[in-house]
Amino acid sequence: MTRLSVNINKIATLRNARGGNIPDVLLAAKRIESYGAQGITVHPRPDERHIRYDDVKALKNVVKTELNVEGNPTKEFLDLVLNVKPHQVTLVPDAEDQLTSNHGWDTIKHKDYLKEIIKELKKHNIRTSIFIEPDPEQVENAAATDTDRVELYTEYYAKKFDNNPDEAISSYIKSAHQAFDSGLGINAGHDLNLGNIQYFAQNVAHLNEVSIGHALIAESLYEGLPKVIDKYLKLLQ
Repeated sequence: MTRLSVNINKIATLRNARGGNIPDVLLAAKRIESYGAQGITVHPRPDERHIRYDDVKALKNVVKTELNVEGNPTKEFLDLVLNVKPHQVTLVPDAEDQLTSNHGWDTIKHKDYLKEIIKELKKHNIRTSIFIEPDPEQVENAAATDTDRVELYTEYYAKKFDNNPDEAISSYIKSAHQAFDSGLGINAGHDLNLGNIQYFAQNVAHLNEVSIGHALIAESLYEGLPKVIDKYLKLLQ
């Protein structure tokens, strides 16, 4: 079964909009796990506009499943994750002022750089994943960095899914086969939702984990977290 990791950035965004501690990010993480999610994902950014560095530190002592921390490997980010030692670090090539992740690494151009970062993370027994485009060549070069997994950037799939699901999924199927043949685990995320997740999970072989935040939290405004998480888990089976 593909594991569901829930990104709680949007819960932190809501908290920060008003100040104080409502909603409580730590309580939300606990509840989300109790509803069946198999992981918690956070993506702290330099301006801390949603998840803060202190949140990540506190979550390490709260999360009982798996904590996945995403981000651009700046010095500050690396200092954070080497201190916290989450179960997984996902390397994402975000600019400092980026609204949301909108592209993967060029693993050909940045291969040596990524290899050095991953070497340091592995010294601390942290599983690594690289956020990449759905391109078999990018997957092949990601494998040369010694990463444990790749995370396939799924916005392209989500945009094309309604009009042509076969075309939308094609590059992801090829990339997943390349990843498996290269000995890599396969994660996926960005714009996956209740309407498109099942088709993706059924067609992308060897899928270890999906990370879903914005859509899941938005869907939960209408139906509640327990019901929505249960729906995702059933669709991923």
